[in-house]
Amino acid sequence: MKTYLTMMFSTEGNLPSEIVDRLQMIGFKPCTGNYDFVYEWGKNASVEDTIYFADKVHEVLKNMGVMFRLETDDGRAESL
Repeated sequence: MKTYLTMMFSTEGNLPSEIVDRLQMIGFKPCTGNYDFVYEWGKNASVEDTIYFADKVHEVLKNMGVMFRLETDDGRAESL
């Protein structure tokens, strides 16, 4: 499973490099493409795990002047 993070920075907040450092401390890796960062779980995470992790990201980014969006993917393709 992977959790993807998309950021929106503010010129009134912390420097992007400071924000990247904070996110790397909790396991995020910068990436390119549709997302700014990725967190690889290494296991299947429950809904409760992802909510707890979202709370953790919120605390790490608190008062840094950023908005963020998380998306967790279990790697299984949907079939119709």
